[in-house]
Parts: sequence; structure tokens; C-alpha cells
Amino acid sequence: MIKQPKRPRDPSQLAKMMVDIASGATKPITEKSSPSASYGSLGGITRAQNMTLSERQEAARKAAQKRWNKD
Repeated sequence: MIKQPKRPRDPSQLAKMMVDIASGATKPITEKSSPSASYGSLGGITRAQNMTLSERQEAARKAAQKRWNKD
């Protein structure tokens, strides 16, 4: 995975970066650059679609128990 630099906190450096991006001197920095990062939010949805009704109910029951029984 290619690491991209973080956005600068200094307002003048951020302004320069925005001008560079607008002029085409550099590529814009995206927060999620890897192809697999876009699929991260689909994990729970895909898992739920592959489960039966009773499996989903059991998973929800376990999650509720964990949520309410914080000791």
C-alpha cells in the first residue's frame, strides 16, 4: 500500500497545496486510497446477507448482551 502524505495543518501550506492541486502540479490526496478500503464498509452488510434469519437474531442477541452487560 502506498502511503500518502497527510494534509498540512499550517494554513499557508494547506493553501499552497490546494493551489498545486488546482493547477495540476500534484495529485489530490484521498483519505481512502486503496481499492480494498472502499469495501470495508460493506463487510457487515455482506455478512448479514449470507446469514440465515436465526443466525442474524443470535448475533443481534449476543451484541445486545455485550452492550448492556458492561461490568
